[in-house]
Amino acid sequence: MKKFKNKFKHLTISINTTLAIVFMAMIIATIEVIGAYFTRQLEQNSIENFQSSIQVLPIVSNQLSTQLLKDNKHTDSNLNRIVNDYSNGIGTISEIIVVDNKDIIRAVSNLNDKNRIGQRVNNTLVKQVTSTGRQATKVVNENGDYMVQVTPLNAGNGSANTVGAIYVRASMQGVFNDLRNISLMFLVTSMIAAVMGAILSLVVSHAITKPIEEMQSQALNIADGDYSSQVKIYSNDELGQLGQAFNTLSVRIERSQEESESEQRRLDSVLSHMSDGVLATDRHGNVNVVNQMALNFLNQTEDEIINQPIATVLGLKESSQDLIGNQKGIAITLSKGTRDEVILHASFSLIKRVTGFVSGSVCVLHDITEQQKNENSQKQFVSNVSHELRTPLTSLHAYIETLNEGAWKDPNVAPKFLQVTQEETERMIRMISELLSLSRMDRGVSKVDLEWANFNDFVAHILDRFDMIVKTDKKENKKYTITRELGTQALWVEIDTDKFAQVIDNIMNNAIKYSPDGGVITVKLHSEQKRIVLSIADQGLGIPREDLTKIFDRFYRVDKARSRAQGGTGLGLAIAKEIVEEHHGHIWANSSEGKGSTFYISLPYEPMSEGDDWDEV
Repeated sequence: MKKFKNKFKHLTISINTTLAIVFMAMIIATIEVIGAYFTRQLEQNSIENFQSSIQVLPIVSNQLSTQLLKDNKHTDSNLNRIVNDYSNGIGTISEIIVVDNKDIIRAVSNLNDKNRIGQRVNNTLVKQVTSTGRQATKVVNENGDYMVQVTPLNAGNGSANTVGAIYVRASMQGVFNDLRNISLMFLVTSMIAAVMGAILSLVVSHAITKPIEEMQSQALNIADGDYSSQVKIYSNDELGQLGQAFNTLSVRIERSQEESESEQRRLDSVLSHMSDGVLATDRHGNVNVVNQMALNFLNQTEDEIINQPIATVLGLKESSQDLIGNQKGIAITLSKGTRDEVILHASFSLIKRVTGFVSGSVCVLHDITEQQKNENSQKQFVSNVSHELRTPLTSLHAYIETLNEGAWKDPNVAPKFLQVTQEETERMIRMISELLSLSRMDRGVSKVDLEWANFNDFVAHILDRFDMIVKTDKKENKKYTITRELGTQALWVEIDTDKFAQVIDNIMNNAIKYSPDGGVITVKLHSEQKRIVLSIADQGLGIPREDLTKIFDRFYRVDKARSRAQGGTGLGLAIAKEIVEEHHGHIWANSSEGKGSTFYISLPYEPMSEGDDWDEV
């Protein structure tokens, strides 16, 4: 029984059965539509022909009209005679009644109804015809199928004066019997055609589905890893071409599978011999691939890591989703405070499909322990050297300055030489001072003396100083104009005024150095979303796009020769960045080569109420 059910289930869902049912349904539907239309037309034509056959002849209508117009004592007998003669000539007519224009029965065809002569007719259809003068026909299915036709009798040819009407009733039993016989014959014929169509559809569908079934079997074999069998080609039609394409696909899949396995082996070999640790996760952040170097870094076994959240594996408090989603490089310290302390740099990248769907991520662990140690050593070295050099350089600066006032013997060469020496000495002192400042910031010992200041007035005061330099410095060959857009609203912020003055001085000095003669320096200040933004724009040479992210690095110069010639140390912007970040702010730059640069400083800003107290700078 179960076997029979499985076969039946396979039969009901197979393409073979579906095609057969569809073909058979199409044939039956076509035959039924044609049959319905044919039967309807046949019925309509039969009724129209039957109606024409019982139509009263004009000569009879004229005779009846003439008798009704005379209306004498012989009229009724003449009318009955005419009606009897006419009804005997047509076998399908079962009853004829003649009425005058007053709806009085004047003649009947049935002898049994002679007593109705002289009575008023109670037929609605007859009354309608005598009143309107229009012929009326009706098919009645009560007590047998028959047709009633009422024709008006007019007072003469072409006259609209109705003198009466003739009522004709004829049986349609023969017509409907013929229609039923024809319909039955058509039904039997359609059933025979449907059976023949079903047989033909089964044959055709089997011819179509057989190659498909073979391809299905081959697909299952390919899914199981068997690529040896081939689909048999029966013809060169579309199914045959599909079979050939399937065989070609089978060969290509086998080749691709071999290449994929080879690539997987190569990838495994690369991962095993990498000097960096690699962790791969699924889209939920659970580790599913790890190489040997990562196991060595983390000092764990593969079983301890696989299927564990990557945040847990790396010992981080963030969730795996946040860690992967941010895609930021982070430093991880393992065995902190011990001899085996290791500092790893972890970088994350998403694994995306062609559709953009994220299927996982890759984390690369790079050992930066030595790099961090070297950087710390370099910072310490700079601090120590700065302290050692500052005192003698200061003394040298004072000594040369004294000589420059006229103590040297040669009045022509010596002043120039001493002037250059003095400028270089000042530059070295600035460098040492800036190195000391950076060192203090790096070590976190730099003190920030915060006070409330009206930032509008603070910036205006610094710009006034630069305007004064233009007016009083006779040696300055370059002229420039400072444009201010500081607004009228008082913006009170808590800053270290000395340090922030150094930041604005550094940026303004750079703008002046790199602006052309007669250039315009535009300074703007505005507030937005609980922050104030100060921008300083020049019309200088600009900064290449690839250098924008490096200009705040220490000792970095875009144009090294020009920077040194103009006395730059390469530390001004680095110091500015450190000071701004000490104030929980942000500094950045936009630039286009040949069009100038714009530096932006953003600081936190909380609007103060009128009742708050503060001191202006």
